[in-house]
Amino acid sequence: MRPPPLRPPLGCLLTGFGSLSASRNKLVAQAAAAPHLCYLRKNMHYQTEHRGRPHSPDFRIYFKTSQGKYVSPFHDIPLVAEPEQQGNDVPAKKPKNDENEVLFNMVVEVPRWSNAKMEIATKEPLNPIKQDVKKGKLRYVANIFPHKGYIWNYGALPQTWEDPNHTDAETKCCGDNDPIDVCDIGTQVCFPGQVIQVKVLGILAMIDEGEMDWKVIAINVKDPDAKNLNSIEDVRNSRPGHLEATVDWFRKYKVPDGKPVNQFGFNGRFKDKDFAVDIIKSTHEHWRALLQKQTNSEGIECKNISCCESPLKCSADEASDVVQSAPAFGSPHPVSPEVDKWHFV
Repeated sequence: MRPPPLRPPLGCLLTGFGSLSASRNKLVAQAAAAPHLCYLRKNMHYQTEHRGRPHSPDFRIYFKTSQGKYVSPFHDIPLVAEPEQQGNDVPAKKPKNDENEVLFNMVVEVPRWSNAKMEIATKEPLNPIKQDVKKGKLRYVANIFPHKGYIWNYGALPQTWEDPNHTDAETKCCGDNDPIDVCDIGTQVCFPGQVIQVKVLGILAMIDEGEMDWKVIAINVKDPDAKNLNSIEDVRNSRPGHLEATVDWFRKYKVPDGKPVNQFGFNGRFKDKDFAVDIIKSTHEHWRALLQKQTNSEGIECKNISCCESPLKCSADEASDVVQSAPAFGSPHPVSPEVDKWHFV
């Protein structure tokens, strides 16, 4: 029996989802007034504004609504996706999926075939996307032959949190203090900050240095194959080797950095869609407790503009001040040729 739909989270949240074809993924604006130049990219309901210099520690991707209000992609973008609106607020037709199927918003952090380890900055105000830094150096995922960078669009489900104080009943591991991760196996190569609507197919229980780090397998509902992929078994049958490559990638991706191979719960077997949705529901409830200050925040920044029941809600002006205080958008730093090196593990 399929789990019931998720309950509305924390009242008066923004609704909607964003998705763009490649033709609309162009630079759409630069602020005319100095000194704060910015770089904007449009989603259907969200824009991204770039600050700092790409490939540098100060680079950030902030989110704003189509009305120009800055938001947190972690807290203000709804978990459950709503249908797009056509002109004059007329609802568009819903995608032809099972009527009981829950569709989710996914915030893309890393495009397929890229290497920069971009992630939602959970401990910064408004939680922009930034490139992870380790020991003072920007992090890039190694190319482990035959894979070039990430092998799917990689990102997170908003309004979820893997609570480090919660022990998973099956694996006996605690959460990793991040939103739950998603691998979009669709054919479109997305951009960092793109918000897409996905259909969940299954989940992999990765254990990263003793922490529970779930990996949701999903597909963009606008992908041509989405109508034919409705379960993890559909992926196994129609895309031979894809799931095996996913396990292999997650097992080895830290080895070039001197880390041991990662382990998995359930002997590395993927769990089905219903199991995945139950895990998502659980992480959503942990996020609700986080926003209501019912649990230890573990350093997470919970500033938001739309969660009415949250004591951590801020004004639109306060959110704007956060972005305006960030460095102006500038030209990218060069990337080391080492990023293109092949590793044989």
